Formats: sequence, structure tokens, C-alpha cells
Amino acid sequence: MGYRQTVLKKLWSLWQRYWLDLLVVGASTLAAIEVIFRLSGDTKLHGPTWVFAPLVFLFAIPLLARRRWAFGAPAAVFAVGVAISLYNGTLATYTFGNFLGVLAATFMFGMVWEREKRVAGLGIALAAAAFVVHNDPKQGIGDFAFIAFTFTIAWFVGFALGGQLRSAAYATERAEQLEREREVEARAAVAEERARIARELHDIVGHSVSVMTVQASAVRRLLREDQEREREALRTVEETGRAALGEMRRLVGVLRRPEEAPALVPQPSLQYVDKLVEQTREAGLPTELRLEGERTELPQVIDLTAYRLVQEGLTNALKHAKATHAEVLVRYDDGSVELVVRDDGTGGGNGDGGGHGLVGMRERVAVCGGELHAGPRPNGGFELRARLPVVAE
Repeated sequence: MGYRQTVLKKLWSLWQRYWLDLLVVGASTLAAIEVIFRLSGDTKLHGPTWVFAPLVFLFAIPLLARRRWAFGAPAAVFAVGVAISLYNGTLATYTFGNFLGVLAATFMFGMVWEREKRVAGLGIALAAAAFVVHNDPKQGIGDFAFIAFTFTIAWFVGFALGGQLRSAAYATERAEQLEREREVEARAAVAEERARIARELHDIVGHSVSVMTVQASAVRRLLREDQEREREALRTVEETGRAALGEMRRLVGVLRRPEEAPALVPQPSLQYVDKLVEQTREAGLPTELRLEGERTELPQVIDLTAYRLVQEGLTNALKHAKATHAEVLVRYDDGSVELVVRDDGTGGGNGDGGGHGLVGMRERVAVCGGELHAGPRPNGGFELRARLPVVAE
């Protein structure tokens, strides 16, 4: 039963799409058959059947191209009719099949979307009919009046149906446009809300967590030596606060720039500093990497900050310092990691000035409880030096 319904649906879909094509081919075939069977016994029309039959068959065939040329296809039908009338005045009006073909062409003129072309199409149909009737010795003014009336009715029917199709198409287009506008507005609202949340996280939550971390660090330094349990508790508060600040900064960046949201890959860390140096070399700046000491597992925030420091230093050397050589030193000491990025360029190390330069690095290092020194080297060039605690002090 399901297969039968599927077949019926396909057949109905094909019929809806090609019914007019079948009508055109059927009318053309009918015209050819009519010429073949009537020509031999008709004393008013003389001529070779092998010429007349193909001519009347081809009369309405241009209508099959109406999907590509909505105006040109029906216009070609009337052009063929005029040409046949010039060849033989009676043949153009001889068959009923040809009459159905020109009715279909006039109907299509009424369906054309452009108003000027619709009116011009009706004019072409009436002018061609007048010319063909004039060339046919068997036709008169009464025949032309009937043809003109019939053509006008067909044109109005096409115009009415075309108006319905145009209204439906306009409604569909308008609905799609409104849907696109709603989608744009929704995206804008989402972006605005993300920006608002990012501002609140940065201005309120970030400030509060930063104050808590600083206060915990200050209180810990005021404790007596015998208050080890309290000191450890405050150290935990500091570490948690700094980790929370680091994660919050990352989330704020994602909220402000959704297109820069991190992919499902590991977070940058000093583990990949060799790849960072290799990328700098590939960019055209010879860079040397030195690793000293035994690598220590760093907290996530410390590890990310260390990587960003090296990245910022190399970016400045590559883009702003006009350097010809750079050096990166990563030294693991007892309880801290030291990072040095130096070059032989002439830049000031200010980065891009957009919050990701030295000012941003100082903020990162301060949150982690580290130290940052940056400035020109005595022998030329620029040096960025930072020390980050492996654990909070």
C-alpha cells in the first residue's frame, strides 16, 4: 500500500509539472494528424503533406521552452504562425490543434510577471491573429472578432492565475525575509547579552574575587609562625581565587568574541613552548630555546600565563621590534619558573596596544603573584623577564 501511494504521489507531481507540456505536444500531434487525414480530400488546401504536417506540428512546440523564456517562448509561437501564414495563408488557421497552441501561448502571456511584457504579449497575440486572418482567404472580420475575444479571455485567465502565483511567491519571499531578520535580531540580542554578562563578570565578579585573593594573601603574611593551619587555609583560598580569576578571564574573552571560542583542544602551556618557538622561526625570526632545570608540573593558570608571556614576547620581537634574532629561556627553580624572552631589535615592547601587550601581561602576572620586568637591554634589544610561583606563596 505504501509503495502504491508513493508511485501515485510521484505521478501526481509529474502531472502537475508537465501537464501543459503534454497539452502542447498533444495539440501539435493532433494538428499534424488532422493535416494528414484532411489534406487529401480538401480541395481548398493544396500542398505536400510531408511539408505541411511537420509545419503544423512545430507550430506550438516553442512553448516547451517557457520555463527558461517565459515571454520569448509564446512570442516564438506567434512568430512561427506568421511565417506559416506567409508561406500558406490557409495552413495557419487550418487545424484545431494549432488554435489550442496559440490559446496556450496567449494564456502564458497573461502569466508573465512584468506588467509591460504582459500587455505587450496581448498586443502581439492580437496583431498576429489579425495578420493571419488577413492572409487567409477563407477568414473574415467575424472570425478575427471571435479569435480576439477568445485570446483576451485566455489572457485574463492567465493574468488571474499569474496574480495568485505572484502573491504566493511574494508572501513566501516576505516570510523568508522576516525569518532572516528575526534570526539576525536574535543573534544580535544574544551577542548583546553575552557582552553584558562579560562586563558583569569582569567588573563585578572579577573585582570581588581579586579583592578576596589580595586580602587573603595580606592576612596570610600577618599570621604568626605557629599558625600553620591558618596559613595553609589562606594559601588554598589564594590558589583557588587565582585559578578562578584565570578561568574567568578566559570565559570573558569567549563571551566577548564568540568566533574565537576555544576548540576542543588542550589549553596552551609551556609543554608546547618548543612549537611556539618553531612557529616563530618559520615566520622568519631565528629563535633559540633554552630549557634549564627539571620541569615541574604547574597549576593551570600559572602554566597558561607562562605560555602567554613567551607568546607575547616573541610576537613583539617578530612584529614590532624589527629583530633579527631572539632567545627564549625557561628555567625551573625551586618553587618558581623563570621566563626570559630577549631580542636584538629596536622596538619598545608595547605590543599591539590593545590590552594584550605589557599591560595585560602585568595584570596576568600580578594575579598569579609573580614578578615582571621589561625594558631595553644595555647592549641593545629588548628583554622580557618574569618569575611565576609554582605554588602560591
